[in-house]
Amino acid sequence: MPVALFISPHLDDVAFSCGGTFATLAQAGWQCILLTVFTRSVPNPTGFALACQTDKGFGPEVDYLALRRQEDTRAGHHLGAAKARWLDLPEAPHRGYHSPAALFTDLLPTDAVSQALVPLLAAELSATAPKLVFAPQGLGLHVDHRQVMQALCAVVPPSLPVLWYRDTPYIIRQPDAQPAPELPAGLAEVAFPLTAAALAAKVAASQAYASQTGFQFGGTERVLTKLTQLAEAEGKAAGKAHAAERFAVAPAAVAALPGSIEVVQPRQLSDTFSD
Repeated sequence: MPVALFISPHLDDVAFSCGGTFATLAQAGWQCILLTVFTRSVPNPTGFALACQTDKGFGPEVDYLALRRQEDTRAGHHLGAAKARWLDLPEAPHRGYHSPAALFTDLLPTDAVSQALVPLLAAELSATAPKLVFAPQGLGLHVDHRQVMQALCAVVPPSLPVLWYRDTPYIIRQPDAQPAPELPAGLAEVAFPLTAAALAAKVAASQAYASQTGFQFGGTERVLTKLTQLAEAEGKAAGKAHAAERFAVAPAAVAALPGSIEVVQPRQLSDTFSD
């Protein structure tokens, strides 16, 4: 059974961004593993870290990341995850990023979390031996997404295809958002068509993150509409008549992709997004 490793910076990024592809591969017999990086519970949060949960209605007595891990388990069931794994690393507000604006600016020189992440990702790749890896493009420039990209680029072998997914809901709010500078150059764009069943699984998984849907989508009831509209727009942008999710991938890896992934020609990401 082939393995696909989906790397999520936070407890929701994969479901929001490429949950339809996850569900499609799982339904096709792939062993899909959901790996989330920044999931550590930090006792007695203060300042901005505390505000990140109180502004969503959760008091300081709540173990916010434990609650989100429970949501992640439910989301994994909807997606058909073979495993949901959590790395014990703290989110950016616990690493010196003390405001909303700081999450979307330069990486702090004191933030060495990618150095801790490199051996952890190397161990996961060795243990799971995936045929495909999915990781964020860094659209929106969130520092946690960029740290994941940096660490993955340091450990992934050139022969292993990485499909860089389009970070959602950033692309809903910023349709013209540019990838982070950590994204490798010279990538091609591919599109993965979504069936109604795959899109329904994505929506159900995304709605499982109830602590986030108000902030990210304007309410759980709006997840269906927004993700459906996005999937249709992504398909149209890829020149397709069906709903889709789009990815960036090295051109040399295209031949190794499942047949249901369609190469979008002639556009290459490097034509638009190179530094």
